Amino acid sequence: MSSIPCSRATIALLFVAVLVAAVGPASALSLSSEGVPESSQVGEEVQVTYNIDDPFTDAPNEWTLQGETELEDVRWTVTVLRAGTQVSQETYTEQSFNHSLDVDDNGDEVVVNLDGTTPAIENYTYSPEESYRVTSLDQRTGGNVEKLANDSAHHYTGDSQEARNAIEDAEAAIDEAGGHSDAEDLRDSAVSAYEAENFGNAVDLANKAEQQAENAKQSQQTLTMALMGGGVLLVLALIGGGIYYWKSQQETVSRL
Repeated sequence: MSSIPCSRATIALLFVAVLVAAVGPASALSLSSEGVPESSQVGEEVQVTYNIDDPFTDAPNEWTLQGETELEDVRWTVTVLRAGTQVSQETYTEQSFNHSLDVDDNGDEVVVNLDGTTPAIENYTYSPEESYRVTSLDQRTGGNVEKLANDSAHHYTGDSQEARNAIEDAEAAIDEAGGHSDAEDLRDSAVSAYEAENFGNAVDLANKAEQQAENAKQSQQTLTMALMGGGVLLVLALIGGGIYYWKSQQETVSRL
């Protein structure tokens, strides 16, 4: 009676083994990075380093390291090391590269250095903020591609950053005021000016939005203080009236 379940289990195990053999071993590369910026100014130099430890552990004996970037004036340096000693080194000056790696090179570490300048902004958008690809690194084995790194960063100009900061200040003031329709309209106009690359106008509109929001907040605070003051006066009046009534009652009792 137990022979049928055993046969089914054996078939299932064989099926899994065939799948694993067809797909190949899963990659478990260890990659670390240094110098990846969160943001950078147009034209600013960017230097990034990636380290791949044990590039052939749980990985094919031969594979291709592919890299891409949107940085300009690019220089890639791919160095293969063994116990800290350089085995080989190649330099690439295009925005993309393909570098073949072979276990016979006896490398236990691959270091990728990228040096370039922050690209210009083609389309200004306030949200989501403008971004560019710093680095994309892939491990390619035949037709199989595994993503190793995919880093991006915000890029800006001096004028665009000034306008963005002004809009963010206006948004903070509007939030503190609990919302204000006129200020919000001005903020929206500031964003439109920003995305039209009219940064000076964006700053002016954002400053007006911030001022309106602050004025609204001040008015709310003044009204709150006035209401609190009126409440205090009302309480005092009630207390005074109560005392007067109590005294008058006492005088009436005394006369009787």
